[in-house]
Amino acid sequence: MDSRSGIVYLVGAGPGDVGLITVRGVECLQSCDVVVYDNLASELLLDHVPMDAERIFAGKEASQHSRSQDEINELLVERAQRGLRVVRLKGGDPYLFGRGGEEAAYLAVNSVPFEVVPGVTSAIAVPAYAGIPVTHRDVNGSLHIVTGHENVDGKGPEIDWEVLGSAKGTIVFLMGVGNLPQITRKLMTGGMPGNTPIALIRWGTTPEQVTLVSTLSQVVEETKKIGLTPPAVGVIGEVVNLRRILYWVEKRPLFGVRVAVTRPVEQNAAMIAELRAFGAEVVATPTIRIRRYPYGPEAKAEIEALEKGRYDWIVFTSANSVRIFRDHLRQAEKDLRILSSVSIAAIGERTAEVLDSMGIRADLVPHAARQEGLAGAMQTRAGDRVLIPRAAEARQVLEEELAARAVDVHVWRLYETVADRQGIAKLRKLLTRGRIHVVTFTSASTFEKLLEAIKAEDIPKLFADVAIASIGPITSEAMRKYRLNVAAEAEKPDPKSLAKVIVAWRQYALSQQ
Repeated sequence: MDSRSGIVYLVGAGPGDVGLITVRGVECLQSCDVVVYDNLASELLLDHVPMDAERIFAGKEASQHSRSQDEINELLVERAQRGLRVVRLKGGDPYLFGRGGEEAAYLAVNSVPFEVVPGVTSAIAVPAYAGIPVTHRDVNGSLHIVTGHENVDGKGPEIDWEVLGSAKGTIVFLMGVGNLPQITRKLMTGGMPGNTPIALIRWGTTPEQVTLVSTLSQVVEETKKIGLTPPAVGVIGEVVNLRRILYWVEKRPLFGVRVAVTRPVEQNAAMIAELRAFGAEVVATPTIRIRRYPYGPEAKAEIEALEKGRYDWIVFTSANSVRIFRDHLRQAEKDLRILSSVSIAAIGERTAEVLDSMGIRADLVPHAARQEGLAGAMQTRAGDRVLIPRAAEARQVLEEELAARAVDVHVWRLYETVADRQGIAKLRKLLTRGRIHVVTFTSASTFEKLLEAIKAEDIPKLFADVAIASIGPITSEAMRKYRLNVAAEAEKPDPKSLAKVIVAWRQYALSQQ
């Protein structure tokens, strides 16, 4: 046994929406050595798991088990006894029909420390996403949560259908679609009126969410008509009628849309926030990452030249260049005073905002956030000296146009963009499975690095059923070279504008159905 003390965390993953896992649940995932997860826990939550952690799928579906419960119990004990931190990630809440109690008991018998991290249960969250509160004053005074899989072998507690049939409160059935004919028949036999409202919510809290509202006597037939299949949560009672006024998820303009964001991880927060505000489920699939060049002789020389006033202009062509420039200043033990005698240009509003957050006001921000627009707006004269801190592989339009005016241009390469192999593999997997509706590209490089891992001839097929959203014309041009249709192009190169054009695309697409 390892000298470290192992432990098992029984973590509830929530009902499906990756944003509904608890903060404590994320903390456990971020620090684990092993994660054992089931099919009801979104695989997207594995993004929180360290790259070197062991991932073990232990999913169970009706009549199809990848591992028996005994095997899972032994697995948890064995890994913990090796001194590892183990997360048992379970859909919903571990103790609500999740067999978490059985796993905890087995751990306790084998003297393995464990912690239970409750999860948001689908019994409450899924109806809420469908606009149905499971309790409501003046409507009901009790809530009954029942498994839809009653024991058929005579072992364990049985459901008292007579009591449920006469219940006045809300009844929530989990995992009950397969047994729906028996459930409705037994409830009506137990005394429940056939006109009692019932709602079935399939894949609740996810973009695939579908809600059927019916009555106890008609729901079986209506379920067959629309082909509604598991997994689904059933809600029975007068609270179902509140959906008419309380439904909210379906009102969000990007409800039902899963968007992949290809920006580097450290830059995608604003994009993700904008899309989620419109109701999209967002998946981070970075295709590039930033590799900074270390502070060295070139950085030292350029900072000294700025300090001595040898440049007339400094031009920032990305937010990355601003941040890395700031870090090099710190390493040189200098501050923003070295910019006091130089004019400052920023390629667009986002770059200008990052400068502003550092206390630097750009003298020039062209209306068109492109190198062509920036070169045209700069008032330079022959012999002026211009410094451009930028990426190693950036377009050279700006320096070429300035050089044509006899301007002395110096390029200071601060970083390079490289392919994010893990993010690309994730994006490809989701696209192949048909799990993505929209892919956003926020620079030509986010697409071009994708090409390094995927054959060019495979690109059209991979994106055949996916809408592509672009941050601007340069990015769009990079994709059109490969016969890809850009469905939405931002009017301004910022996350808010890109999110708005995706909303417009979605509204148009729905109007054409």
